[in-house]
Amino acid sequence: MEIVRDLPLDQIMLGDCVTLMRMLPPASVHCVFADPPYNLQLRGELRRPDDSLVDGVDEDWDRFTDFAAYDAFTRAWLTECRRLLRKDGTLWVIGSYHNIFRIGAILQDLGFWVLNDVIWRKSNPMPNFRGRRFTNAHETLIWAARGQDSRYRFNYQAMKSLNDDIQMRSDWFIPLCTGDERLQNQHGLKLHPTQKPEALLHRVMLASTMPGDIVLDPFAGTGTTAAVAKRLHRHFIGIERHPAYAEAAIGRVRRTKPAADLGMATSPTKRDIPRVPFGSVVERGLIAPGTQVFDRQRRVTATVTADGSLTSGALQGSIHKVGATLQNAPSCNGWTFWHFEKDGVLTPLDALRAIPPT
Repeated sequence: MEIVRDLPLDQIMLGDCVTLMRMLPPASVHCVFADPPYNLQLRGELRRPDDSLVDGVDEDWDRFTDFAAYDAFTRAWLTECRRLLRKDGTLWVIGSYHNIFRIGAILQDLGFWVLNDVIWRKSNPMPNFRGRRFTNAHETLIWAARGQDSRYRFNYQAMKSLNDDIQMRSDWFIPLCTGDERLQNQHGLKLHPTQKPEALLHRVMLASTMPGDIVLDPFAGTGTTAAVAKRLHRHFIGIERHPAYAEAAIGRVRRTKPAADLGMATSPTKRDIPRVPFGSVVERGLIAPGTQVFDRQRRVTATVTADGSLTSGALQGSIHKVGATLQNAPSCNGWTFWHFEKDGVLTPLDALRAIPPT
């Protein structure tokens, strides 16, 4: 098998992930994000390794395929991921209760070193239609270093900035992919059953990579990883075996524009105003990194960065901290102090957190 010495950067490759990964040189990527198949079948119909779970799984779908076959497939693609990771690289893998525990055991057997398990809490989960179980309202991400001795990257301050200067926890409250972000087929139906929200990938990449790093997605689907990587100035390599998904991913990446500027990587008192981290507003794409913000009189200005902090000259911090420092004040409500220009009119940041998730 011929080894590709020049990496296919910023491309979506069509084909089997194990076969194509074996063509890539070792120690060539900084991070892997994997959303593998869930290992399910429907009423006795075998689910192939390239298929995925539908939203709102219930008892009709809750039947495992052959454990041995799934484990062999999992071991094969994880082995290639570990070979391709640099010594200090990290792996993110997401799954449900159907498969994540088997994947976790296998990746530990292969030498990966688990750093965290992260719970993605879905703010808008699909209901359990039969009412015989709890609603499946979360998925689990495993974050693992290539090995126990890896000097892995964790952008702690970026995560703290993203969460309004509060240490980021391991439970992430992010809605399912809906609205304009959800890709549809020619019939107006969901193109991919488990398309992940861009906010989730934004957080993953901001936590563990830097601009210019290479992120590999062996199950690229409709290109969420690739699109977020491009927006955040990371390189990506996507692999997808389903032609329609690959085509959609390519088109999606072409439509995605890199952020103009990334930077580095007092609270409301009214009870009816939601307490929302400014970082979540950036994650949702309501305000883009690189956007200039001002006070009402345009006396001071700052720039929004990808992690939800602001920069103004050498100063960097939360919307509250930067506002207070520039005013030489003990505190500042950054939501009302800072404004962005929209159609020639200065609009307070406070207007953004009132926009409900679509």
